[in-house]
Amino acid sequence: MAAADKTLIVIVGPTGSGKTELAVSLAERFAAPVISTDSRQIYRDLPIGTAQPDAAQLQRAEHHFIATHAIDEEFNCGAYEQAALALLDKLFEQHPTVIAVGGSGLYVKALCDGLDDLPEAAPEIRRELAQRLRDEGLEPLAEQLRQLDPEYYRQVDTKNPARVLRALEVCLSTGQPYSSLRIGEPHERPFRIVMIGTQMERAELYRRIDRRVDEMMAAGLEQEARAVYPYRHLNSLQTVGYKELFDYFDGKITRDEAVELIKRNTRRYAKRQMTWFRRDRRIAWFEPTHRDEIVRHIEKQIFAD
Repeated sequence: MAAADKTLIVIVGPTGSGKTELAVSLAERFAAPVISTDSRQIYRDLPIGTAQPDAAQLQRAEHHFIATHAIDEEFNCGAYEQAALALLDKLFEQHPTVIAVGGSGLYVKALCDGLDDLPEAAPEIRRELAQRLRDEGLEPLAEQLRQLDPEYYRQVDTKNPARVLRALEVCLSTGQPYSSLRIGEPHERPFRIVMIGTQMERAELYRRIDRRVDEMMAAGLEQEARAVYPYRHLNSLQTVGYKELFDYFDGKITRDEAVELIKRNTRRYAKRQMTWFRRDRRIAWFEPTHRDEIVRHIEKQIFAD
């Protein structure tokens, strides 16, 4: 199939904004499979806390990169880019349209634009930083990154250990700021990309987030977190919803405090996601329930070429 005949519809937006249901609806409309661009939904054993598609949604559309990896498996943006592009090659042999959906900004960037070819860190530096993370926590490492590369520090999610550690690895291995090595030139892709963003009034989004956290707790998030608690040091579990419950299990906070912190931290995460995605001028923003309007926009982009 020629590049002009292949379209990747990329749905982005903050957590809780209706991306998953929109993706399934568009998958039905375009007879398209769905690939996830969520860095946490790839893990098994975390269906509730990572808001994986439910059984009914999985029945309605073919999904990929959902619950495909064990929580102790190493998987990063570079590995995702390679695996996703290889999968797309196969999917486009059978489907002119594929849906990509998720809120992990770097996974979306890896899929659509590719990643810079950054140097591998020296193994001893990687081990030392991992040990410091266990011993000291993330805050001192983030402060070191601020000193070594203030430009990247202003951009990065400083609550994400994988992002902070990767930048520090490169800074310490090369002696140069991580930001100076990120060229940012997009890689050409052999398919058309149409980007859709889901948006709504902030107050409504925050109400949806709070309600979803309550629904997750009712669905068994606490039990899910207890099951993986022995592995709480893993990168896959440095995630809103689990970290707060781990503190509750450790006796540092009450259960009610954990739930309120999950809501607060999820709202903050949603705000960071919007800041990230708003920088990409390719994204057309819609209310997630305005399906007809979204379909018209997609079809206009496809047939405009």
